[in-house]
Amino acid sequence: MTLFRSVLPLTLLVAGTTLSAQSPDPLAPTARWTAYQGGNAQLPPMGWNSWNAFFTEIDEEKLMGSAQRIVDTGLAKKGYRYINIDDGWWLKRRTSDGRLIIRADKFPSAQTGQGDPTFRPLTDRLHGMGFKAGIYSDLGRNSCSQAYSEGPAQLPEGSVVEREVGLYGHSDQDLRLFFAEWGFDAIKVDGCGIRAFAADAPRVRSGQYRALPPLIDQHSVARSNIPAVKALFADINQSLARYNPDGDYMLSLCIWGSANVRAWGKDVGNISRTSDDITPDWSRMLTNYDSAVRRAFYAHPGSWNDPDMLFIGKGDFDAAHLTEARSHFALWAMMNAPLLIGADLRTVPQSLLDIFGNGDLIAINQDAAGNQATIAFDSDDVQILVKSLANGDRAVALFNRTATPMQTVLTAEHLKFSANRPIALKDMWTGAANQFSGEQAFDLEPHQTLVFRATGERQLQDGLYLSEQPGSVNPAVDGVSHPEPDPTIHRSIPGWRGTRGVGERPLYAGWGGAMPDATPYNQPLAIAGKAFGSGVGVLANSRLEIRNEGFSRFTAQVGVDDSARDAAHPVRITVYGDGRRLASASARRGEAAKPIDVDVRGVAIVELVAQAPDAPGEMLPVSWGDAALRR
Repeated sequence: MTLFRSVLPLTLLVAGTTLSAQSPDPLAPTARWTAYQGGNAQLPPMGWNSWNAFFTEIDEEKLMGSAQRIVDTGLAKKGYRYINIDDGWWLKRRTSDGRLIIRADKFPSAQTGQGDPTFRPLTDRLHGMGFKAGIYSDLGRNSCSQAYSEGPAQLPEGSVVEREVGLYGHSDQDLRLFFAEWGFDAIKVDGCGIRAFAADAPRVRSGQYRALPPLIDQHSVARSNIPAVKALFADINQSLARYNPDGDYMLSLCIWGSANVRAWGKDVGNISRTSDDITPDWSRMLTNYDSAVRRAFYAHPGSWNDPDMLFIGKGDFDAAHLTEARSHFALWAMMNAPLLIGADLRTVPQSLLDIFGNGDLIAINQDAAGNQATIAFDSDDVQILVKSLANGDRAVALFNRTATPMQTVLTAEHLKFSANRPIALKDMWTGAANQFSGEQAFDLEPHQTLVFRATGERQLQDGLYLSEQPGSVNPAVDGVSHPEPDPTIHRSIPGWRGTRGVGERPLYAGWGGAMPDATPYNQPLAIAGKAFGSGVGVLANSRLEIRNEGFSRFTAQVGVDDSARDAAHPVRITVYGDGRRLASASARRGEAAKPIDVDVRGVAIVELVAQAPDAPGEMLPVSWGDAALRR
């Protein structure tokens, strides 16, 4: 029996009139795409940032030397266009008018002889070279280097108040300075100033800095004031729009996966850090990678997951570790992470420049469809990532996380291709071509990542599963009522703390979010004993927004997943098209999946709502089995 119909009774359609986007009910349809669309980041940003190479000791020679190297090596023509100044550029905040003063001794072009030092000559020069220019600030009064630096190198100088160089209390003034007066195009906003300056912090007790009650607790979502943090970013967004009327700017959120930002960063900025800082260590790279790889539905054109900058060029990713360096780059490309080089490009050898300049992998990262790769095979040893590309091809990465050689079998099912038709592979590292049907075995060296572009016949020939197009699916409300740390993220030894303390326990919230081809708690999708290889896993009390570009039908089999802990409460399931209710039904655990087949011709936004007002969503995972948009 078909429960959901393309043509519904008139009375049902009348009852389902479009609801206002101002409705206080978060599950009410908005008929809008609500993920962040401010600024200009339809593709993941590419460029260079000063921090990993120079920390606070940045100057004009180092900056421009790296920029010139990007031009000279051809990297600029391959898409690397942002040149970002990180911490260390400021001298002080003048108390008479609150204006920030540049370290003119480190940036000599800023001293024009006409008033205060200005970055306009520097940004004009970068613009003339074809680049965009980025600058750094902090949500609080003080910056990360002021909280954690072990030495005085290029820290702000002067009185306590003069050394308060962050945005707090000066947000609009500073953003006007950065964008309207100095001509910057991007800003990275850190959060140490609202994290590290509590009244009992040693540097506050010593009188070095004023106290600012923390809004963020890195180790506890419950102790973070999430509404207050979001409000600070809302002020930033308003100023960015005010001083960039052409909308050509980029906002980078850097609060390191704290305050549950992995759930809402997509609604606030263009790129959002999903974890603490990366270091040039394989184990730490795994932590940052894991913080983003299961979050494919939380990244879209305009708002991307950011597992931090590339650390290729040092430590486990230097020229003596090309296998690890290639894996690092390939994984970031597959995840649609920003490709921001952190090396001193003036000294980087050609072997590493070849990695940065791999045009095939850059094309995967910059693919117009904007789909972050999803996990087709998952284990602690080997993972297979698959990414749907705009032309119908797949990018596939076979990733050996371990220090042991592994054999991996790639199947047509991993790619969502037909098993009885030939599949062509092109190696993204060597260019070698291969072909197989059904499955193909590969040997992986320790820490190796093989990447291919695959061409074949899709399993679903008349459309796309939603899990094949995560860039078009936004979990506007994901049903998480009590954010929990994600236990699947690799827990490395923090380089800045070593083995002091009790170790790094699970700390990044995000467990229970919407998942492609799995439940929110990473279990196989199953409804009343029927398994689904494709689909979307959510929690009850969730609302998904789906962009529909030319499809005529939405189909799925939906129900309460067998993993649900609640068998008593029903879930009300509703499908909307541009705010109009198309159909609805009720489901309980143990009931067979409800078939969906609704007409969405001419509909721009399809919304899928699963509502259980009398039960927490965490108790009732809901599976949209085989959910697809079809011609």
